[in-house]
Amino acid sequence: MRSRQTLIELFSTFLRLEDDRATGWATDARLRRSMEHCLESIPESTTSENFWATYWHKRWHEEAGGRKRDGEDREEIQNSNPLPSRPSPPLPLSHLSAYLQETCYWCAHKIVSRLEEGQYQLSDCFQVAIAAVPKILKAFDSDQLPSLKTYANTAFGNIIRDELRQRREVDRCNDWGLLLKLSRKQLTEALQAAGLLPTEVDTHLLAWHCFTDTYIPKKSPGLRQLMAPDAATWNAIAQRFKQDRSTLNTPNSEASPQQIERWVIACASRARSYLYPAITSLNAPRLGQESGEIQDDLPHSTNHSLLTELIAAEESQARQMQQTQVETVLKDALANLEPTLQELLQLYYQQGLTQQQIAQHLNLQQYTVSRKLAKAREKLLLGLTRWSQATLHIAPTSTVVKYISIALEEWLQAHYQADSNSHAG
Repeated sequence: MRSRQTLIELFSTFLRLEDDRATGWATDARLRRSMEHCLESIPESTTSENFWATYWHKRWHEEAGGRKRDGEDREEIQNSNPLPSRPSPPLPLSHLSAYLQETCYWCAHKIVSRLEEGQYQLSDCFQVAIAAVPKILKAFDSDQLPSLKTYANTAFGNIIRDELRQRREVDRCNDWGLLLKLSRKQLTEALQAAGLLPTEVDTHLLAWHCFTDTYIPKKSPGLRQLMAPDAATWNAIAQRFKQDRSTLNTPNSEASPQQIERWVIACASRARSYLYPAITSLNAPRLGQESGEIQDDLPHSTNHSLLTELIAAEESQARQMQQTQVETVLKDALANLEPTLQELLQLYYQQGLTQQQIAQHLNLQQYTVSRKLAKAREKLLLGLTRWSQATLHIAPTSTVVKYISIALEEWLQAHYQADSNSHAG
């Protein structure tokens, strides 16, 4: 994945995920124009990303406070207008969601790489975490904590791990176990989200309450899951419902044990769907179509134009600049190695000698040659990793270091091969 280089990129582009891999960056034209305008119009603006992260975070807090104060007025206006306009996402939130894309991706990547293959999709974890950005912004204090990225990295990890823990717990539960774990608030939100009328929500909640108060959990033989209530239990639940129905807005509601069972099962189904929805990939096939994917129906925001070509040219230039910087960092690190280590690398990569041949050539033990080669690679890897962390803001996780190590090996081979060819010429 190419790291973003400019402030405009950092605060206006979003990660593209295909087949659970990062394939590039999609530019949001609205956010790009916003950042260009800010960089031109704010006198004290700098090229520091921390400045702009703090700037947009403070703007987000101000606007969030304003929205809360104006909530009642806005509700009145919307109630008087049968077709209220749908507002765009607030700019500060959108800018910061774009800014935290890489942090979120690498955090999800690190967690998923430690799980059993195929157990959870990286894209699922990424979406769960990035959706929590408003919660993270609310908890982050820019006056007390130095870096939003550092704070978000920890928060994203906690959010993903908590989500996976809850999913595992729910996956182990059948409907009866889930119903006993639910809170009244969770079930109310699930029923409302399903589109039930207020009277229907109250009826379902009462049925669930009678179930949880009457049902005595029993484990199925040989299984960890709970057994379904028997007929006597459903009769007792229906009797309890009859006693408590005076609390409903429609107190004359009659309900048989079979009807109570249907309501309770509906509560479990809607709660499971609401709390742990299935995340559909944009690459999934279109329903009822022999070909094509869901993303094919999305409007194309990147029509071929002069602006598109300019953006592509900027990205190409940024990639070339980054490659040049990496080349410089590695050449400097190579020059700073001890002469003996430089000689070993030259013999190994440029002349193509094996470790045994190098040991004979230098009159050393083979394990000494192996250790010194490893030491040389380790020093180069450390220098490149530190540069990546300081310049590209890539956290040196074990996965990242592994990828950098592979890239370093490829660079050493290409570098010494180029030297060999130039000497031969």
